[in-house]
Amino acid sequence: MVLLDEVMNRPLDPGYAEAAARRAAGTEPRRTLLGQAIVVLIAVVLGAVTATAAAVLRAPAPEVLSARALLEEEIGQRQAAADQLAGQLDALDAEIDDLQSAALAETFPNLLATTRRDAAVAGTVAVTGPGIELVVADAVTVPGADAERGSRVQDYDLQIVVNALWSAGAEAVTVNGIRLTTTSAIRSAGDAILVDLIGLASPYTIAAVGDPQALSVGFARSVGQQQLSVLGSRYGISSSMREVERIEARAGRATELFHADALETEAPTADGQTVGSLSTGSGTSEASRTMSQAPQEEHR
Repeated sequence: MVLLDEVMNRPLDPGYAEAAARRAAGTEPRRTLLGQAIVVLIAVVLGAVTATAAAVLRAPAPEVLSARALLEEEIGQRQAAADQLAGQLDALDAEIDDLQSAALAETFPNLLATTRRDAAVAGTVAVTGPGIELVVADAVTVPGADAERGSRVQDYDLQIVVNALWSAGAEAVTVNGIRLTTTSAIRSAGDAILVDLIGLASPYTIAAVGDPQALSVGFARSVGQQQLSVLGSRYGISSSMREVERIEARAGRATELFHADALETEAPTADGQTVGSLSTGSGTSEASRTMSQAPQEEHR
């Protein structure tokens, strides 16, 4: 037991005692200049070998770099092609809108006004005007450290803010440039927030088109402002709001037609006369089924 106790609790004491005894007796070996030089040389060599090994282990393999470069190039090409197709789609949508407006302006002006109003509310046409802009960002963390979940903006935080803007009277809302429509969804996938299945990263810029003063006052009194205050005080999540003179909200994704029932109704002309019948749809799309809901309920 004594031997085990010596080994476990005082393994270095005999060595220190022996060294002290040598110093007291004057028999301690003297350090020569050559010995010190050898020790320094060994330390330098070991340090260089360790640093080189760490650099080699951390450096990605050449085939990995080649594959990554190829993927980055392909992503860039696909993104450029997608941007080109998006531009063509916008041009075709504008052409269709012009033709539709020209056809309805002469025969059904009231229907044209209703169509434009419904399209703006549904988010299928671009909207430009003054409004307010909110910027919400994750809490600042130490580089390289894993951020706590509470320090990140969550999908339900954006849902609360967006719904509060709708309640305050917003005519159109965008999140990082993505137009929210009656069928938009704000969800999360892991640590990423998805808006219409498009991944977004902090900071999140939420723009609302409408009367800037009314929006500012309405949002300040809403649960959205309360949520941002709690996020800032408890988790360090930053937020700011400012009035903007001009906000451009691009048209959202076109709604998909699922079902239509033709109804025969008399179609009045501009002079009040009827010209046969007009077929209209009842429940033509997912957007029309959700248009009757209040805007603040769209993303819950």
